[in-house]
Amino acid sequence: MTIIAAADGSALGNPGPAGWAWYVDDNCWRAGGWPHGTNNQGELMAVLDLFRATAHVSEEQLHILCDSQYVINCVTKWMPGWKRKGWRKADGKPVLNVDLLREIDAALKGRHYEFEWVKGHAGHDLNEAADQRARAVSTAYQNGAEPVSGPGFPGQLVSPEVQLATQHGAVAAEEQPDLFSSLEEELIEPDPADTLRECDRVLFRADPSEVAVLLAEDFEEIGVNGRFISRDAVLAESEDQAPVALEPLSASVEGDTALLLYRATRPSGSAVQTSIWRRTGGQWRLRLRQSTPEQD
Repeated sequence: MTIIAAADGSALGNPGPAGWAWYVDDNCWRAGGWPHGTNNQGELMAVLDLFRATAHVSEEQLHILCDSQYVINCVTKWMPGWKRKGWRKADGKPVLNVDLLREIDAALKGRHYEFEWVKGHAGHDLNEAADQRARAVSTAYQNGAEPVSGPGFPGQLVSPEVQLATQHGAVAAEEQPDLFSSLEEELIEPDPADTLRECDRVLFRADPSEVAVLLAEDFEEIGVNGRFISRDAVLAESEDQAPVALEPLSASVEGDTALLLYRATRPSGSAVQTSIWRRTGGQWRLRLRQSTPEQD
């Protein structure tokens, strides 16, 4: 039998209140999070907990649906080289999120698994279910509410360490400085473009309070009709906007400025979207967004 599960993470503000979740069906899923974390940490923790939750059925094939290229590359491409170098990258710098990666590396032993990349927020049922649960946890931490952790995997063996990570995130954050310190650095490592792409996607599905965190005070938008749209107008319309699918085209990061291009597809048509991000005080914020209609 093959176990098919989606794994996803969420961080409001990135970094900020964070959640993670994996989902098989409505009777088989699990979620957790922390008061402060990043998208990448949430994505990694979702994968780690999925392996832990299915350890008692290790003979089964595990098919993991994931919308994070960072996580897939970490597990399937980069980890072997990092291990050989003592968990350091090619430039000699320490690997970020090394605590989680070490745990994942240990959990992979003897397992049969494969990853499949799926486009996030594109209507994939399992991915959407995992995303909703991860976001619910991050929102709960933001509001000071108790997050819902879910039923877990039937027959799973839950260790105290897992309970600590999922139910007592504040304690876990304080006791794991390697994982939760230097969160600003997370925004630019290992590839700032990955983080900023996720932030661009968040802008089209978040509530106004979350969008406000990511928009610079002098943010401006040029719509498909060529008109300037103010920051206040974008915030006012953020809850009512039509769904947007972003296809990455290119990305360039120079110092504290990043330029990302997408093909943005809406029910009304497609356009090339330009996003200019600026980093100040260690925080990336969107300075300009422009959409140019594509010619048929």
